[in-house]
Amino acid sequence: MSKPSAPVAHTEAATETLPVRSGPVLIAYDGTRASEAALREAAALLADPSRRALVVAVVKPGLAFELIESPTLRLGLPPATVDMRTALEVEQRLTENAEAAAQRAAALAHDFGLEAEGLVVAEDPEITVSETLCRLARERDAQVLVVGEHGHGPLLGGTARAVIKEAPCPVLVVRHRGADR
Repeated sequence: MSKPSAPVAHTEAATETLPVRSGPVLIAYDGTRASEAALREAAALLADPSRRALVVAVVKPGLAFELIESPTLRLGLPPATVDMRTALEVEQRLTENAEAAAQRAAALAHDFGLEAEGLVVAEDPEITVSETLCRLARERDAQVLVVGEHGHGPLLGGTARAVIKEAPCPVLVVRHRGADR
């Protein structure tokens, strides 16, 4: 009596080769512990003297004006008078903070063993951060796009989900489960 044979899976060799991307590793950075964890993990996995990295901070010009006006609109009150000087100062601080964060992140990447430069991208407030990151990955022919995940329970946040869905390159999502998001 012969033993029944185990099922055998037949696979065909892949005939399509994946494109070799020549661009940098793009690492999204917003100054949170989750983005720092993503930076650290990217450095541990991707450090190579021949590999370039860009640490990207996205700033939304015009957002300060919306933020100053927003509280009254949410309450159904007439729009608040926007103090232009204050709004411009807030805009300037947001941009300066993004530039400082990008430079801090590039220095951290270097400390972690990954050569990187900081890049601040100014984008319209109506365009999502994920759209900006995916556009930049496409334009720069990114090898991989790295994003931190803030740990919203078992679900991915909106930015990570959208990047996974739309990125033109591989995506590395690094979970961070710390209390500080």
